[in-house]
Amino acid sequence: MNLQKVISGFFFILAMTLNFGFFYGDIGNPLLHSSYELFAALVISLISTVLKIGDKTQIGSVLLASSLVADIQLIAAAIFWTVTTYTSTVDSEAMATIVSLSGGALLANITSVILYIGETLKSKR
Repeated sequence: MNLQKVISGFFFILAMTLNFGFFYGDIGNPLLHSSYELFAALVISLISTVLKIGDKTQIGSVLLASSLVADIQLIAAAIFWTVTTYTSTVDSEAMATIVSLSGGALLANITSVILYIGETLKSKR
């Protein structure tokens, strides 16, 4: 068993599940989306990106690209939430934007996990 693959797979899947946990729920209801969960999804996504940097294969490049997309989406969601909180109230329209950005990151995370599973199935023992 390759410990590095276990650790990186753990963070890839954890980033996706935390993002899904934030994304799930009524898109416009701020009570159903925790800022702490968005922060956790962002931090784990950044850790996941760092773990993908050392891979020099073609699939590694695609994994890194999908992870960077997820990071940018989550950073944009966090910045938008912070700005909205300090300039006005987080209403349903603002929350819909935040959750939509998180949804884009979720799609990038799903792509990353599918590619990771495909690479794992393709590798020889």
